[in-house]
Amino acid sequence: MLSALLLSFAVIFVAELGDKSQLMAMTFALRYKWYVVIGGITVATTVVHLVSVAVGHFLGVSIPTEAISIVGGIAFVIFGLWTLRGDSLSDDEDAKASRVTKSAFLAIASAFFLAELGDKTMLATVTLAADNDWVGVWIGSTIGMVAADALAIVVGAVLGKHLPERMIRYGAAILFFVFGAVLFFEGLMPGTAAPYIAAGAIGVLSAVLVAVFVRRSRSKLVRQQEKHSAVERA
Repeated sequence: MLSALLLSFAVIFVAELGDKSQLMAMTFALRYKWYVVIGGITVATTVVHLVSVAVGHFLGVSIPTEAISIVGGIAFVIFGLWTLRGDSLSDDEDAKASRVTKSAFLAIASAFFLAELGDKTMLATVTLAADNDWVGVWIGSTIGMVAADALAIVVGAVLGKHLPERMIRYGAAILFFVFGAVLFFEGLMPGTAAPYIAAGAIGVLSAVLVAVFVRRSRSKLVRQQEKHSAVERA
C-alpha cells in the first residue's frame, strides 16, 4: 500500500503541474478564502479519485468523458458570469456572507469535479489502480493533486492582496470563460485543435470587451466628477 501511495502521489503531483486545474485553483484563490478553495478541491478530488480507482480496479469500463466535458464547459461559463456579477457585502451582513461562502464552496467543488472527470490525472489514476493497491492509489493521488493545487492557491492568495478587486473579478471571469471553451469543445470535437482555437478567441474577445467596459466606466466616472465640480463652483 505504501509503495502505491508514494507512486501515485509522485505521478499525480507531476501530472498536475501546469494543468488547467492549477490555474483554476489560482483563479478561485483570487476571489475566495484559501481554506474554502482547498476544502472544495479536497472534496472534489477525493470523490473523483475514488471513482477513478473503482473504474481501474473493479469495473474496467470507460466513462463518457465527452458528455461530461460539454456539461463542464457550460458550468464554467456560468461560473464566469457569476464572478462578473460579484459579491457585495456590508460589514453587518454575516448571514449573507455565510451563504456566499457556502455557495463558493459548492461552486469550487462542482467545478473541480466536472473538470477532473476524464482529465489526464483521472486517467492516470485509473491506470495506476489497475496494477497497484487501490487504497494506496486513492490516498496518494488525492494528496498529490491537492498538494499541487495548494501551490497555485498560495500564488493566487498572494496576488489577490496586491491586485485591485475589479481587475481580479474581470481576470477570473475571463479565465472561467476560457476554461469553459476548452472543456466544451474537448467534448464536442475531441482530438482536434478546436478547444485551443476557441479558448484563444474567447480569451481575446473577453479581454477586449472588459477593456471597453473599463474605459467606459472610467469616462463615466470622470464626467460625473466634472459635473459635481461644476455644481460646487456654481
